[in-house]
This record gives sequence, structure tokens and C-alpha cells, in this order.
Amino acid sequence: MIQTTFDNATKPLLTPEALYGTREKKSDVCIITFSYKAVQWALEHLHCERVAEISSTGYRYPIYRTEWMGKEICFYMTMISAAAAAACLEEARCLTGAKKYILFGSSGTLDRSSTDGKLMVPTAAYRDEGVSYHYVPASDYIEMKHWETVAAFFEKQGVSYITGKTWTTDGLYRETAGNAEKRRQEGCISVEMEAAGIQAVCDYHGLSLYNFLFASDCLEQEEWKNELLGTSGEKEMQVKCFQLALHLAAGL
Repeated sequence: MIQTTFDNATKPLLTPEALYGTREKKSDVCIITFSYKAVQWALEHLHCERVAEISSTGYRYPIYRTEWMGKEICFYMTMISAAAAAACLEEARCLTGAKKYILFGSSGTLDRSSTDGKLMVPTAAYRDEGVSYHYVPASDYIEMKHWETVAAFFEKQGVSYITGKTWTTDGLYRETAGNAEKRRQEGCISVEMEAAGIQAVCDYHGLSLYNFLFASDCLEQEEWKNELLGTSGEKEMQVKCFQLALHLAAGL
């Protein structure tokens, strides 16, 4: 059963180092985005150097390095879903040597009245995915370790935000009304596909994760409502969040 999957007594049979070898460190902090628009903005407005790439059978995901406020920062666009994003992080860890990772992206809101006009800072993630059980012992929730740092940064920047739990699920089309209500009753304000998995990888490797979200759609009652997802407004929000991530990275 998946609850007994975690094995910390024996070594992994495959590692990123076996694929890529040992690489020199590129930066101490790395931004992870799901948005090609954010990457496009960076390439158009910043001096960026392509320092590595994450390879897959279908596509290559470049890792770039830029300088922001005197600090070297890496960034890359990751694949969607906890398992895919976790694999990308494993390889980015090997290729960049970064110890700190900033992850942001869109999510569904479970409570529109609380999250409207605010960024969301997850404090814990419900583990409704598979990959996290390979990295840390089984539990319902995993703590998002540095949410206080993100919240303090938003306070300093004057950014409107709310803290709360998030629901990480692999089942994009199985987010039922009943399960959404259960998570809402437990304090979840958002639903997404990666936070629990990425936090588990970071915990296993002793890395630091800083995560925040914005709402692009709503699963508040018994129907789905699209508000930003796939629109120009979402793309603009992704760029704004990338800029915030740069400022956050510069202070870490």
C-alpha cells in the first residue's frame, strides 16, 4: 500500500547524478514557474544565461540564470503534476546546486470570499497525490516549512494575502464536491497539483521551499467556475508573481 512506500533504509537505484554527472553550482536559489509567459518576460527584460536543461523524452526544459538586485538566481518552467514537477526538481537540484526554491502558480479557490484579490500562502498540503509517499513517511498533511517567511515578505511588500492549507491532488477531473467540502472543513482554501510533492522532495534532500499561489478558478460549491484560467489576465498574474518571486529570492 502507498502508506508503506517510504523506504529510507536502502539506496535509490537511479539518481539525477547518474544521468547528468556532478555539476558545478549555478546559484543558491532557484525559481520554479509553470508559466511560459513568465519565462518569456524574463528572457525579454532580463539578461539571462542558459546554464543547463532538464531533459525528457518529449521536451527539453531550459534552466536559466539571471542577476536581480545583485544576486544570481536560476529559474525554469516545470511540468505540471506532483510527480512530474518532483522529477524536474530532482534534476534541477543536481544541475544547479541550489538549496532554496521558490514555487508559485495558479490554483483553484475553495473559498472565494476569503481569497478574492489575495495571494495564498499554503501552511500545509493535503497529500492526495502519490510521489510524496516515496520521500517522507505517510501522513494526511505535510507542513509547508517556510510559509512564515513568505507571509512576512508579503507584509513588507504590502501585498494582500491569506494563509491556509492547500489540497494537492493528482485527480484533476476527480475533484468531487464531497472531497472539496471535506478539505474545506479541514481548513483548505486552495486546490492544486504540486505543493505536497515538491515539499516532500525538499524535506528529503534538506532543501528550503517557499510557496505561494493565486486563484484562477473556483470550486466553492457544487460547480466549477473559471475566472482567470487560460485568459490574458492569468498570464499577466503569472508575470507579476514571477517579479515578486525575484524580489523574494533576492532577500533569501
